[in-house]
Formats: sequence, structure tokens, C-alpha cells
Amino acid sequence: MQLDTIIVGGGFAGLAAATYLGRARRHVVVFDTGSPRNRFAAASHGFLGQDGIAPSTILGTAQEQLRSYPTVAVTKAEASEARVQEDHFSVCTTNGDQLEARKLILAFGLRDAIPSITGLEERWGATVLHCPYCHGFEFSSRPLGVLYCSEASIHQSLLIPEWGPTTLFLNGNPLMTEHVELLEQRGVAIEPEPVVKLEGEGLALSSVTLANGSNREIEALYLVPQSRFSSPLAEQLGLDIEQVVLGPMICTDEHKMSSVNGVYAAGDIARSPHSVSWAVADGVTAAIATHRALVFG
Repeated sequence: MQLDTIIVGGGFAGLAAATYLGRARRHVVVFDTGSPRNRFAAASHGFLGQDGIAPSTILGTAQEQLRSYPTVAVTKAEASEARVQEDHFSVCTTNGDQLEARKLILAFGLRDAIPSITGLEERWGATVLHCPYCHGFEFSSRPLGVLYCSEASIHQSLLIPEWGPTTLFLNGNPLMTEHVELLEQRGVAIEPEPVVKLEGEGLALSSVTLANGSNREIEALYLVPQSRFSSPLAEQLGLDIEQVVLGPMICTDEHKMSSVNGVYAAGDIARSPHSVSWAVADGVTAAIATHRALVFG
């Protein structure tokens, strides 16, 4: 059976799209690997009506509610290949299944590449953070740090003092004079030494150890990670992709249509910056545009 739409990705964007298409009584299958980008965070903040709720809980509730729509199915499978056919799309999974649909929504998300520093990886999403709007309030007025990863870290360092006293850890990287002046105006301390270790009880963070053996007290460390697509489908389909500060981004129009007619993209893979709220909104936008395309051609 040819479906109306296949959605690749069962995160916030994908499930939002599935909900709207289900309410439009369209036949939809969602491929979900069960590993959303924000799975490392204990709570999602800033999402209206769901502030402080675990991402897994929100997604679990969304999947439960989707069962009310008989034309929508969520399957635990990974889409490994997508092809453009004459008037539809085919998607193959890693377990050998193949489905076809008239439209395709990509919402497979990103994976973050974080620096290799002792004690950092296990604290990612707990006390090593990316988005201050998502997690900054919980560390208000505490000593904070920013780990230099790229020039985007300068912007982040100028922003973080809104939440507390901030130190920029250059991690051995140079800094331009004009940046020094901006940071000093914002009261940001500058530490040139490389960071070799994060210290703290459990997932808590109490200090960082520097290459010269000294320690600097901080309770949260921010960084701007480089990201990559968690699926090869965008490249396989020949979509236009732009390299932005945070990594690759699928180019879309205001309806979330990609450069290939009938293929839509939503969530972190098709915008910058990122948040749960934006992902849900993009999923809704893509779903409505997809439904109208199914109706009107």
C-alpha cells in the first residue's frame, strides 16, 4: 500500500507533524529510532505547558496520544535509504522493509560532536550545556564557564553573564583584541590555559582542572558543539544543504519544503538555532504544507 506520508524521525518535530496529519485522516508511518538528540537532558525547559518535564516523558505522551488516530503508525525502525520515484518516494529500513509514500517529511535530527575532555561526555545535558534558555535558569547566580570551540563561543560568552559570573576557557586557542574588549565590557573572565578535566560529584560540576595544574570553580560549563545529521537521507535525496555555524542545515522554504519537490524537512536539521518549541512549530508547518500538497497537488 502506498502511504500518504512517511516521516523519518520520531522526535518533537516528527511527532508534531504526525499528529496534524493524523487529524487530517491521512495515512502516515513514522520511523523512530528512539534516540532523540535531547535524550541526555533530565528535563526540557521553556516548552509551553511542559516546563521541567523530561523529554522522554513528553515524547512518550505524544506517542500514546497518536494511538487515537487510526491512520498513523509509529514503528521502531531506522530508515537507511530513500529514493525519488516517478510520482512518490520509497524508504528502506535497516531491517529490510520498504515503504512507499506520496510525500516525505525528514525530521531525523542531529548528533552533537563534543570535545574529548575527561569528565565532559558523562555530564553532557546535565552540567555541560549548550542552550542557556533551556537550562540556564537552573544555574542562576552560580559560577559559570564557556568552553571555546569556535568563534561562536564568543557570542555565547557574551550571552551567558545574564545568568551568572562567567569565565571563557580558551582551551589554548588565541583570541582577537576586539573580542577581548567586548568580553571585558561584559565582565567575562578569560582563562587561556587548556582544560584537561572536569571535577565534581556524580554528574555535578564543581571545577575544571587546567593544564598548568590549577583549578577554576564552576558549576555549569557551556559549549557550542559541532553537529551532524543523524541520517544520510538528505544527501541521498540530493537536497540542498547549507553549512551554518552549528553544522549542516537542510535548506527549506517558508513551508519547510526542501529543494526536492515533495520532500519536507523539520526540526533541528532544517533551522538554526534550535529548541523544542521551534521543532514542534516546524513539524506543524511541514504537516500542514504536506496535507495541502496532497489535496491540491
